[in-house]
Amino acid sequence: MKNWLKLAMAMATVVPSHMAGAQSSPRFPEIPLEQLTPAQKKWADSVSAPPRGANFRQPPYRIYLRNPELAERITGLSDYLRWNTQFPARLTEFAILLASRNQNVRWAWRSHYKAAIKGGLDPKVGVELAAGKRPSGMQEDEAALYDLATEIFRDKKVSDATYATALAKFGESGMVELISLMGYYDLVGMLLIAGNAQPPDDPEVPALQPMPR
Repeated sequence: MKNWLKLAMAMATVVPSHMAGAQSSPRFPEIPLEQLTPAQKKWADSVSAPPRGANFRQPPYRIYLRNPELAERITGLSDYLRWNTQFPARLTEFAILLASRNQNVRWAWRSHYKAAIKGGLDPKVGVELAAGKRPSGMQEDEAALYDLATEIFRDKKVSDATYATALAKFGESGMVELISLMGYYDLVGMLLIAGNAQPPDDPEVPALQPMPR
């Protein structure tokens, strides 16, 4: 009996070979510069230039790099939605934070939190959003965007009242821009989640807390 018990305990500590290293193996690892195809190199050079100034060796760019033709279209959409809409950075970056918060994507949250604060978002709003709360002290347009995003992500429907408020604040064209921006970062978030992208801790960025259900 004792021998069977010892055997069972020993087997319990064995990690199946197909699971060993599953969490430590890098996903979409960096591609050495000399191994890039001409199309990959062209795209990497384009995103490294201003105004983006991206590091294509970091997520999500090294994930996009797997398909440079798609990457070119993805970043073209990003360029418009981030820098060429009718809205100030305070609101566009807040939209990105809302998408990141609702997907619990730490990489995108960390990347855009400081940009939102720099753009004029009240830091208290960011702290309360990270905590899973409806932020107090939001400006009227921020509150309209928060309610619109919350109903889209959480409820999968938008009430007439929320739609009317957003329409009054943003207009039809503006609503399409802001919803598309959040949708774009939904795409980014899915790629980051699949790539298991985990950013280093930053004491200046509030950590995302579990969302209340």
